[in-house]
Amino acid sequence: MIQPIIMAGGSGSRLWPLSRQQFPKQFLTLLGNHSMLQTTANRLKGINHSPALVICNEDHRFSVAEQFRLNNIPNSGIVLEPVGRNTAPAIALAAMLAIRNGDDPLLLVLAADHVIKDEPAFCHAVHQAITLAEQNQLVTFGIVPTAPETGYGYIERGLPLATEFGFKVAKFVEKPSLSTAQDYIATGEYYWNSGMFLFKASTYLQELKLHSPTIFTACEAAMVDMTHDADFIRINKAAFEACPDDSIDYAVMEKTQHAVVVPMDCGWSDVGSWSALWEIEDKDAQGNVFKGDVIGINTRNTYINASEKLVTIIGLDDVVVVETKDAILVAKQSEVQQVKQVVEQLKAEQRSEWQHHREVYRPWGKYDSIDNGGRFQVKRITVKPGAKLSVQMHHHRAEHWIVVSGTAKVTNGDKEILLTENQSTYIPVGVIHALENPGKVSLELIEVQSGSYLGEDDIVRFEDRYGRVAPKEAQ
Repeated sequence: MIQPIIMAGGSGSRLWPLSRQQFPKQFLTLLGNHSMLQTTANRLKGINHSPALVICNEDHRFSVAEQFRLNNIPNSGIVLEPVGRNTAPAIALAAMLAIRNGDDPLLLVLAADHVIKDEPAFCHAVHQAITLAEQNQLVTFGIVPTAPETGYGYIERGLPLATEFGFKVAKFVEKPSLSTAQDYIATGEYYWNSGMFLFKASTYLQELKLHSPTIFTACEAAMVDMTHDADFIRINKAAFEACPDDSIDYAVMEKTQHAVVVPMDCGWSDVGSWSALWEIEDKDAQGNVFKGDVIGINTRNTYINASEKLVTIIGLDDVVVVETKDAILVAKQSEVQQVKQVVEQLKAEQRSEWQHHREVYRPWGKYDSIDNGGRFQVKRITVKPGAKLSVQMHHHRAEHWIVVSGTAKVTNGDKEILLTENQSTYIPVGVIHALENPGKVSLELIEVQSGSYLGEDDIVRFEDRYGRVAPKEAQ
């Protein structure tokens, strides 16, 4: 039985403005009808495996849980990293969890945000690698290259193994220049580094302890007082913060004597940019990819993703246009990697667009910031059936709620009332209140906030069914 480990971290910068820090690309539906995270879990159906163990950061925990719930995908738990420390520590946490009950499964380590078009080829390569992993080898999957890509790391294969497949790893190499990448491709002895692995949990931990003992020790300390909170597995924050930040390649794979590579030819991409997404999408006769409401005239080799509005483009070639409710990106295909600089500038200017969308998802539903001014803000709030916002109070703002559809159960001070369509209530500054949907359909309401300070950190929580107890945590 294989234990899949899905690493669902990410900063949300490479596919901005569709991805954000609070909603990175693994939650996006870019190809097909499922998000990248859901697709990663679904492609495991061709492999004999236990439910996946997911690793993500604290801020994304409800999004991860909701994505699994919506697609009826079971999981073995969601490990919450209090801080990001790269892949070597994240995999160590998973391996330590996997052996806690005396088991020693094969860990299939996958990123949540990769595209694999040929899923049978993926499953075939994993099945080939099982024998090697059972022999205490650390297997990495090398993607058979289709072009001299400069955005990927490479793996040079060494001597062939006694099996009919697989090679010793000669070396890992960083992202090359174009001429170097062309040389790699010409030899036929290099693969793209996929970041996918298969090995015994115990083998990985033995090699980590040997080659990067400080990471091993810090992760071991972080697991000492591990706690379970519904689907979530929480570790010791202070111990994990003391852990070095390092990738599995640097911490283990480049140092071990047990690294082997199994070739995989499966239509793989890490979708590291909008131009990379354009490359793997189906195109029209002019080389265009249009998503959403788009009109293109005399346009070629262009990627357009329209989320909310009609987007029209005339007489352009080799461009990317991405439209969302609160931001629009227009870039040359060849310059689209610089979107990271846009995100950094947004952060430096303390603008919200780098961090979250105008529409923000919460464990109870979502809200859309419709309008705002100096002393007011208007939101459209959607509460899922049976869900409840925290019992809370604000020091600086009052709120007026108007029900658009559904039924709202409202706590307003010492009163509890039911509101239906077109009914409303006013909540003064400093009054303890709560909102719940007792019905079987979604509750839609308009919230008008007014006051001297309207930030999301003006919340004092008294009760919360989702475990959000920090007073400055967002609603």
